[in-house]
Amino acid sequence: MASPRLLDSIDLPGGLDQLDHQQIEQLAREVRSEIIRTVARNGGHLAPSLGVVELTIALHRVLKCPRDKIIWDVGHQSYAHKILTGRLDRFDTLRKYGGLSGFPRRDESPFDAFNTGHSSTSISAALGMAIARDLAGERYTVVAVIGDGSLTGGMAFEALNHAGHLGRDLIVILNDNEMSISRNVGALAAYLSRIRMHPGVRKVKGDVERLVERLPAVGDKLSIAVKRVKGSIKYLVVPGMLFEELGFTYLGPIDGHDEALLERTIRDARDKGGPVLIHIVTQKGRGYGPSEENPRIFHGVGPFDVESGTLKSKDGPWFTDFFRDAMVELGQDDSRIVAITAAMPDGTGLSEFARRFPERFIDVGIAEQHAVTLACGLASQGFIPVVAIYSTFLQRAYDQIIHDLALQHLHVVLAIDRAGLAGEDGPTHHGAFDISYLRAVPGMVVLAPKDGEELREMLRWAILSEGPVAIRYPRDAARPVLTTRVGMKPGFGLPKAEVLREGKDVTLVALGSMVNLALDCARTLSRYNVSATVINSRAAKPIDIETIGRFATGSAMVATLEENTLTGGFGEGVTQGLHDAGLGDIPVVRFGLPDRFVEHGPRSLLLQRCGLSQDNIVKSILSQLGSRVAGRAEDDRKWT
Repeated sequence: MASPRLLDSIDLPGGLDQLDHQQIEQLAREVRSEIIRTVARNGGHLAPSLGVVELTIALHRVLKCPRDKIIWDVGHQSYAHKILTGRLDRFDTLRKYGGLSGFPRRDESPFDAFNTGHSSTSISAALGMAIARDLAGERYTVVAVIGDGSLTGGMAFEALNHAGHLGRDLIVILNDNEMSISRNVGALAAYLSRIRMHPGVRKVKGDVERLVERLPAVGDKLSIAVKRVKGSIKYLVVPGMLFEELGFTYLGPIDGHDEALLERTIRDARDKGGPVLIHIVTQKGRGYGPSEENPRIFHGVGPFDVESGTLKSKDGPWFTDFFRDAMVELGQDDSRIVAITAAMPDGTGLSEFARRFPERFIDVGIAEQHAVTLACGLASQGFIPVVAIYSTFLQRAYDQIIHDLALQHLHVVLAIDRAGLAGEDGPTHHGAFDISYLRAVPGMVVLAPKDGEELREMLRWAILSEGPVAIRYPRDAARPVLTTRVGMKPGFGLPKAEVLREGKDVTLVALGSMVNLALDCARTLSRYNVSATVINSRAAKPIDIETIGRFATGSAMVATLEENTLTGGFGEGVTQGLHDAGLGDIPVVRFGLPDRFVEHGPRSLLLQRCGLSQDNIVKSILSQLGSRVAGRAEDDRKWT
């Protein structure tokens, strides 16, 4: 009979203190097994969480959370933390609707000190907590855990600079696994590599420290001189010592899988006081062969078979797949096209472009602001940059979009992936706001394709256009719309709306991912003898009010459908446009995302919960039409 798991027999996290070395190793294996089993079923961020198991155990053995604070940068590596802080019995609900989030959430547990989901924020938040602690006259430890990829974000350096200047007690743990989502790029990655490649740093430093310990106490001057010698040794062996120049005491690099060493180092850092940076080196995906071999694939992964590591197939092709193919085709035809991504060549579909045209592919690391302004510099010199970034991450570059891109009316194409609901990753990753924040920008064209082929057409049109153009598309299969098409040809000008179906009672104006839903609703309404016009708007800005108004004039109402927040969204644009055209008396009903943060869960379920379902839209339209359709419908009970 198998012995009971330690996970099931000890009180967590308090019981961690009673474990011996062998039990800690066993616990680490059990935690990894639990993570692998759950992610194989639910999907999630496997490799990042497997890489920090020993670190998580060490942190919770040394610290007394939740009084002490741990801030996980991005937070996709927090699965072990969740298991060890009282959520083991719910861990099988990870990323399920109504279950545990895949990221730290303050409303989920007092052990989650700060909500995270985007990178490079942890040090700023931790410094704020340290200042609050000191102002309140309290005593507790604040730790920020940040990856080497997240450290490429400019916000992290702003926080390091400020923390070093203030000199407050703060521990920053740099988790260096040589890879964030894709392999890290840039001077910082090279700098960390130089540190890793010099194991002599620790040996030389240790030799000097042992020598100092044997010296008699002969006064402060000698002590100061010895400290200078110790520091100079590090400068001789490792060039730069960037972190110490920023005001941090630097400890490392150390083995991030040696739990006992981690404990000692964390205690040393706490006892030292002031800002301390602990540099640990870990293996992403540790403990599971397929993720060790392919950490990029298993960074964020869907369900898979544990035994073989084979990913379960997805419906496809996805919008991202069409973007990938179109970029390669266009890149072959036009040498001015340059593709830019922020550490996500795989997720955005640019890996193949990078392979085919490496000299015209730029991965800036996790630095979305830099990506946009870099693109503007390229555009100012006659190149055509295509910047592929997830909608939620493009929010970080809003000032650059306004100040550097739109104000100069430069020709940059923004390829906005994951627009709309991103599914199980939840509110930090939903692309719910891009239409609203881009519609406000003068001169910006915002397009949304209804299917994969239209995405290809729009991308080609955007390349041949002028000024800033954004194309938004969802994280979803690109279900083809089987209708007569009107191609977007070179010289077509700003994209006009496309009429897919004509009717006399209702005008459904849909954008992007909602076009198929609008057609489904129109077919269902026809069973109630309600004929509906369906218009594919194609653009959230500028909106083709002329076409919409022509059909709306003869309709009892207009309904707009969008996968964006209704606040400042496409529906507001249509309503305002009709009003400005003198058609403000036509009733407009808007369907879109609510004015709240949408939880995590399957994309199809979330759309339904937000009212973006055939059932809800049809019932709402029939209710609005009222007596006009009385007696026409089939048994309404079918739609309850």
